[in-house]
Amino acid sequence: MKKLVLYNCIEVLRAERHLSRQQLADAVGINAQTIGFLERGDYGPSLELAFRLARHFDLPLEAVFSTRPFKPLSSELYGRKRSP
Repeated sequence: MKKLVLYNCIEVLRAERHLSRQQLADAVGINAQTIGFLERGDYGPSLELAFRLARHFDLPLEAVFSTRPFKPLSSELYGRKRSP
């Protein structure tokens, strides 16, 4: 059975809100290193943690996590594709 890859946009959301990894970790009750692991895709969160993160950003779960890669913001806003 193929392992499910879970993508997220935590790093982008943190940057938009001017949050450090430590500030986000404190807000959701985890270690700051875990935020780094999540952002790099080295760690898949529990369902509980995924909901806590989505709730912290006041977004639906699927706006923070996806089984498909997130499109670059420029393509979302302007319909441009990423250059190779």
